[in-house]
Amino acid sequence: MSIDQDSAAKVAKLARIRVEEDALPALASEFNTILGFIEQLNEVDVADVEPMTSVTPMRLKRRPDIVTDGGRPDKILSNAPDAREGFFAVPKVVE
Repeated sequence: MSIDQDSAAKVAKLARIRVEEDALPALASEFNTILGFIEQLNEVDVADVEPMTSVTPMRLKRRPDIVTDGGRPDKILSNAPDAREGFFAVPKVVE
């Protein structure tokens, strides 16, 4: 696939990027370089490659999925500007 100057101008317009007329040949060349690289990637056989989330093998830290009250209400409420009866107190915003 090849991108000409008219297509490069159309892509720039769709992306809302102002490109001067004298810069269109360079932009079209960059697009063609990118498309060439994508074509190279399409030739690679990845049928037996496992999907991965990282280049280094890692295991996420796990914890039991148990609902608790946190066990630290005093510590949590210590930073509250106003706390009453174990809850955050907030000003009334609806009349």
